[in-house]
Amino acid sequence: MTIYSDKPARFRVLDLETTGISPDDAVVEIAAVDIIGREVVPIGSDLVRPYTKIPPQASAVHHLTDEDVGHCRPLEELLPHYLDYSREADIDVFASHNWRFDSQWLGDKLDGRPAICTYKCALRVWPDAPAHNNQALRYWLRPKGLCSVFASNAHRALPDAYVTAFLLRELLELATVEELIAWTTEPVLLTRVAFGKHRGMAWSEVPADYLAWVVEKSDLNDDVKFTAEHYRRLR
Repeated sequence: MTIYSDKPARFRVLDLETTGISPDDAVVEIAAVDIIGREVVPIGSDLVRPYTKIPPQASAVHHLTDEDVGHCRPLEELLPHYLDYSREADIDVFASHNWRFDSQWLGDKLDGRPAICTYKCALRVWPDAPAHNNQALRYWLRPKGLCSVFASNAHRALPDAYVTAFLLRELLELATVEELIAWTTEPVLLTRVAFGKHRGMAWSEVPADYLAWVVEKSDLNDDVKFTAEHYRRLR
């Protein structure tokens, strides 16, 4: 089923590269790609001057160094453009492939507009995908119109945002905007058990008594408990 009549006019997909994974780390690159109707439109990217050094292990992922970003503008100067503070771009909904991560730097700056996490939504829509990172989904789904050359410099902000935009477009074929936003606000719905005697089993096949133990007696994290409760309700 294709659902386009109720879509907002414009989505903006964001991607960040950072010095690490915690809120105390800093952004070193930001990029945006818009979806207008069914068209994927790259907006651009900027290197960002962080307030801390880039550790070698972060450079090993995105290959950015202190020398690359030392002369660049800080994030605060770039956000008005990327987050459409002026509303000139008419952005209705933002998105990223791991909003839980990106929201550490952007979550309180959207001026009331919602966000979509394509990772959480992909787990809902394609639970049987071989993996749910954006590059794996790219090769699994093979979205029409995606330019492989532009998409292939993984772990840089603009190529990653570009791939995520195509994933979002695919998700919008199968779910409403409201569903995608709602799933983003909930914990992750996991596909397979990653621990214990049922490791590797699909959560949909886990025995009911084990689901009850996870929900009622375990000290496992919110994602695990949410998943167990979800499948317990389905029984």
